[in-house]
Amino acid sequence: MAAEPTILATSGGFKASGRGVFTWRRGALIDYALELSGASRPRICYLGTASGDSAYGIQAFYGAFAGCDDARPSHLALFTMPNVEDPAAHLLAQDVIWVGGGSVANLLAVWRIHGLDTVFREAWHRGIVLAGVSAGSICWHAGGTTDSFGPDLRMVDNGLGLLPYANGVHYDVEEQRRPLLHKFVGSGELPTAYATDDGVGLHYRGTELVEVVSELPDVAAYKVEVDAAGGVTETVLQARLLTQG
Repeated sequence: MAAEPTILATSGGFKASGRGVFTWRRGALIDYALELSGASRPRICYLGTASGDSAYGIQAFYGAFAGCDDARPSHLALFTMPNVEDPAAHLLAQDVIWVGGGSVANLLAVWRIHGLDTVFREAWHRGIVLAGVSAGSICWHAGGTTDSFGPDLRMVDNGLGLLPYANGVHYDVEEQRRPLLHKFVGSGELPTAYATDDGVGLHYRGTELVEVVSELPDVAAYKVEVDAAGGVTETVLQARLLTQG
């Protein structure tokens, strides 16, 4: 486990291996999440709640660790019932929890029904690294923009709130993301936000953003906030390019 509460909120992670959309390999952000745990052979649990616990995603997750002995992978599924006897105990025994993408609105609703919102807060306080991509990034924040409700993006404002900021994902590849985040931050419906281009991760210790990292060149993160004149300012946060062994 990390020495203090740690979150890695990303627009990246696992990559299609080239042998098919449901065949994954580990990206540099996955390796960085494992590194942040400080464990020599970290236990990493995958949650595919946001995609309805897709069997393809679960299979691809295990495939990404096939032949590797530097981590101990597992998964927690909630559909149609939990796949482990005690989901809370399973999560709290991990070094890293990685949350996949999909519908953040559905993810939050299902987690709360199962009481996992309180479990994740406990995991965070214990220093278990909480990480994920897209929905698995927004969920740790106060809210953000989402396509959970259809192709026209909308606001979600009931995130777990471990981080008191809003979050934007896929900032450079989905054209609705930037103007909508600016709109909601400017109106006060969402707080100050941090957004990531694809391939970028936000590393938080406690509630402080301590570093921006990337598995791709020429991408960045952004801080979106209301300025003294009442407008919205976007500040570019340069990313440190990760290397992968």
